[in-house]
Amino acid sequence: MRTRSEPEAPLLGRQQERAVLDGLLEDLRGGRGRALVLHGEAGVGKSALLRHTVDSAADMRAVRAAGVESEMELAYAGLHLLVAPLLDRLEYLPGPQRDALGVAFGLRQAEAPDRFLVGLAVLTLLAAAAEERPLLCVVDDAQWLDRSSAQVLAFVARRLLGEPVGILFASREPGKEFQGLADLEVRGLAEHDARALLRSVVPFPLDEQVAERIVAETSGNPLALLELPRGLKPTQLAGGFGLVQARAVPERVEQGFRERVAALPPQERSLMLIAAVEPTGDQVLILRASALLAVTIPIARAAQDDGLLEPGPGVRFRHPLVRSAVYSTASPQERQAAHRVLAEATNRAQDPDRRAWHLAAAAAGPDEEVAAELEQSAGRAQARGGMAAAAAFLRRAAELTGEPGPRSERALAAARANVMAGAFDAATTLLAIAAAGPLDDLQRARLDLTHGQIAFAASKSGDAVARLTEVAGRLEPLDAALARETYLEAWFAAARFASTATLRDISLAARSAPPPAGPPRPSDLLLDGLASLVTEGRPAAAPLLRHAIAHFAGEEIGVAERMRWSPIAAAAAAMTWDEERWLSIQTREAAYCRQAGLLAPLVTWAVAMAVIAVWQGDFEQAVSLVAEGQAIAVATGSQLVPTGAVMLAAYRGVEAEAVPLLERVAAGARAVDQGVGEQFTLWVTAVLHNGLGHHDRALAAAEATQGVQRTMHLSMWALPELIEAAARTGQADRAAEALALLAEATAVGDTDWGQGIYARCRALVSESDTKGTGKGEGKGEGKGEGEGEGGREGKGAGNGESAGDDTERWYREAVERLGRTGFRVELARAHLLYGEWLRRENRRADARTHLRTAHEMCAAIGMRAFAARAHTALPATGVTARTSTPGTSGRLTPQEGQIARLAGQGLSNPEIAAQLFLSPRTVEYHLSKVFAKLTLTSRRQLRQALAEHDRP
Repeated sequence: MRTRSEPEAPLLGRQQERAVLDGLLEDLRGGRGRALVLHGEAGVGKSALLRHTVDSAADMRAVRAAGVESEMELAYAGLHLLVAPLLDRLEYLPGPQRDALGVAFGLRQAEAPDRFLVGLAVLTLLAAAAEERPLLCVVDDAQWLDRSSAQVLAFVARRLLGEPVGILFASREPGKEFQGLADLEVRGLAEHDARALLRSVVPFPLDEQVAERIVAETSGNPLALLELPRGLKPTQLAGGFGLVQARAVPERVEQGFRERVAALPPQERSLMLIAAVEPTGDQVLILRASALLAVTIPIARAAQDDGLLEPGPGVRFRHPLVRSAVYSTASPQERQAAHRVLAEATNRAQDPDRRAWHLAAAAAGPDEEVAAELEQSAGRAQARGGMAAAAAFLRRAAELTGEPGPRSERALAAARANVMAGAFDAATTLLAIAAAGPLDDLQRARLDLTHGQIAFAASKSGDAVARLTEVAGRLEPLDAALARETYLEAWFAAARFASTATLRDISLAARSAPPPAGPPRPSDLLLDGLASLVTEGRPAAAPLLRHAIAHFAGEEIGVAERMRWSPIAAAAAAMTWDEERWLSIQTREAAYCRQAGLLAPLVTWAVAMAVIAVWQGDFEQAVSLVAEGQAIAVATGSQLVPTGAVMLAAYRGVEAEAVPLLERVAAGARAVDQGVGEQFTLWVTAVLHNGLGHHDRALAAAEATQGVQRTMHLSMWALPELIEAAARTGQADRAAEALALLAEATAVGDTDWGQGIYARCRALVSESDTKGTGKGEGKGEGKGEGEGEGGREGKGAGNGESAGDDTERWYREAVERLGRTGFRVELARAHLLYGEWLRRENRRADARTHLRTAHEMCAAIGMRAFAARAHTALPATGVTARTSTPGTSGRLTPQEGQIARLAGQGLSNPEIAAQLFLSPRTVEYHLSKVFAKLTLTSRRQLRQALAEHDRP
């Protein structure tokens, strides 16, 4: 008979694995966080290694949890088991984090938290628990963690650095959630260790050839070596006849456990079955449920004696394969009975969702009452942010619904929940179930709408746009409000993926759709404005768009509608050159997402704010926002077109750095058919080459932006680059044609941004108009001949002015107007172009003033290529510009620079940690390296030191 010490036998040998785990513990003792994933087949000894590590960490605090297959559908179940001993520190977390974790665990009521805010809360909680002594978190059977718990724990594991927190996972496979974490494959024992273990459990001499065969067939799997010989006679083992070669080792071990379970007395089997489907091991609950089946024996003494259960305060199976064997040995009726009594024994008020799940597992067929309870559980799961769990509850509710109509409705609801959880394959399967039932026209349209949303989310551009447009048309007589929302979704999808022709078809259909039944919502105003933009042009659309933008920038709009449509509203503000509202919408949404912990939409706003920061000439802030967006994208697994990064690279103007990035991002955008990403990259490529003086390349890139979506703001933004490149390459007619388009684009509002850009480009075209006919072709200036909308000329000086006077007037207006905006890079370029023209006009003193201003602005901002242009032009005016040189301090990594900039802005370590999804200890660790590299002694020195560090 085996002794109680035998479960530790798999640690025979294992020197390499022990060394790795001991190294992890030493790192924790040294204040450095680590995470490690142990993976290998069932029975190979992962759990024994975890026990060894916990035993070796007597000087640390250890918390443990294990994934349970029956709880995989319950959101945050595994996470709650792990951190429950630490929740006494919950009240010390920052407010948003405290609320997020409380809602996730059902401790308080509020809106569903972003799961990555939950992750940040757990990171802060673990770091706080490790302040007094290192903390070791051990998660066994991680392959059975619910999805929400696995994602949060992986998020935390990737951010362990400056705090003495270790996380050890044990899993049969590494799993996609844990990709990128350090891992260690646990294999079978070496041959001599396997033989030693085999000899320890076989109480008689074993032939060497037979021992060799057993070791080979088990591949050194310790649990197999312990369990397969059990119950076999000496004659069977002597000849090797008791072993079955055809099955995998874990399956053979589990079969051995099944045979041992089957040999137990009936009441003991019943009690073990109840324990197998109750994952917490709560003895009181298990005994209460057992009593309902008239099982009156104590907790399975015979099973403990037989090594199937481990002694302790809770009911613990010796190995997960024992739990699986107990469950699979039972008949369907026995399993249902076990789930039924557990549901009856579970407190409805304290744990309604686990009770509902047991009721669902106990149901032998359709059960409307249970299905209704599952729907309620889905609502609670969604409120906690467990969308995957909500989807699972709704799917099971659909399975338990007998009537075809309600079953299809529940399947459709489950499909929509799966879309929101990102489980598109499961959603598609549920849509097929819904489609099989009797759907009315509205339900059928909602089903097809969900198909379209799946296609859009999966970047299937053509399918998404076509489906959404077709569904919107069908919804018009059924649900006019939903039809208009679907047209807006289709318009957004087409703007991202498709051509101007597709946008026109959608816009025409939207214009003919029924108007809102009541007062128009902001989204209705936005749809009308965008549809008019495509079908009737900017002048007709401008009032509608301005009206819609005003609503989105105001305070009356609801949060849900604002969050859903603000990205399109911000684009509309850009189309109307409304700098103030464009900035207002984006600043508010970014701040709201940060405060609420809504990381998925925060990616969009961080990138958008980086674009504004570049235009404002605040490259330091742009770098910080780019890094923030990248950090969130990595944390959330979002696909991100790094528009802020490519724009920053283009305006910095370092060709060797910018060109590879631009080419890589453009190729990535083409690969997923994301036309707007490619168009953005072409625009900033034109900026880069205009700065470098490669005007022919700039012209080619700018021309390419005009091929698609000419109504959108990106093609509009590219027109100034096209005009400058065409003027500098002697293509005056092409420059004039582009200027006419720009005149129409900027006429939608008398904003300094739009009119300043127009004036600068008008001056460039006027430079090439050396004849100075004075005919005032195109639009008039608002005085004299050719007067027209917007008060802008297309070509010619007008009013008898000379070409030189006309050019200078436009340059002066450009400098004046752009000086009233926040866009310093555009003002710097206006000074540069004005100075270059004055130099060619041989007006050296005037040229010197503007070129020096341009050089100082571009150098201070970090626009190296444009600064070099001014530097080259200045000597001809009789002055030489001072060349800036980089500082000699150590170079900071991107993350160090980002943390230093935030600290320089006055943020505390916890505030920086919350913004960058790190722990305060990790922030402190990085700041110590920053102080060492820049030789600082105080945070007050950061701003000046960073300015020196970043100087071009």
